[in-house]
Amino acid sequence: QNGVMSGLMQMLLLKVSAHITEQLGMAPGGEFREAFKEASKVPFCKFHLGDRPIPVTFKRAIAALSFWQKVKLAWGLCFLSDPISKDDVEKCKQKDLLEQMMAEMIGEFPDLHRTIVSERDIYLTYMLKQAAKQIELPRASENEPRKYIPAVVVGVVGMGHVPGIEKNWNSDLKIQEIMSVPPPSTSSKIFKFVLKATVFGLLGYGCYRIGHRTVQFVLSMPATQSYLQRLAEVPQ
Repeated sequence: QNGVMSGLMQMLLLKVSAHITEQLGMAPGGEFREAFKEASKVPFCKFHLGDRPIPVTFKRAIAALSFWQKVKLAWGLCFLSDPISKDDVEKCKQKDLLEQMMAEMIGEFPDLHRTIVSERDIYLTYMLKQAAKQIELPRASENEPRKYIPAVVVGVVGMGHVPGIEKNWNSDLKIQEIMSVPPPSTSSKIFKFVLKATVFGLLGYGCYRIGHRTVQFVLSMPATQSYLQRLAEVPQ
């Protein structure tokens, strides 16, 4: 539905999520589920999913990576088996360690960090600022002066996004550019063509081999041999 590469990337990330769930006994994203439960207890509270749509993020991330970076990332996600403990999760809450992990990600996959983290920092900041706008009170008449009350907003975001949100809060943000999906590159088109040609080629070769062996097997059967012999003896 969202493209082959995007679908494969989502499957690999689901594999990572399953690995974390198995190691810790709890699924990632529990803070968001808890926020949803708490919001339902507050009268007139509106619950809003403020992150950028996943298909847009995946497509922009895939378009930003070179072919070899895609292979490297997929390989790392496929064979992720490092043990994770609850102590490791607690360590990740330390600001210094979190910044170090972010720096390592920037060094290894700078384009991936830009699409997965930096762009979403901008989007999350924009959505939080929209939610935090003052609320206009209803007026009895047109002549009555406008009155506003501050909005009460609770934003639940990953710790890795907090520095970016603080950095972008006072900026004039525009999200049109980071919502567009760039067209596939020439190398991506060639890769897709080669992949499809390989799959259909192997499928065709498999059908040929199966068909060839089936015909040989049928011809080698005594009943078939007898029938062909009688057919050959029939006068023209």
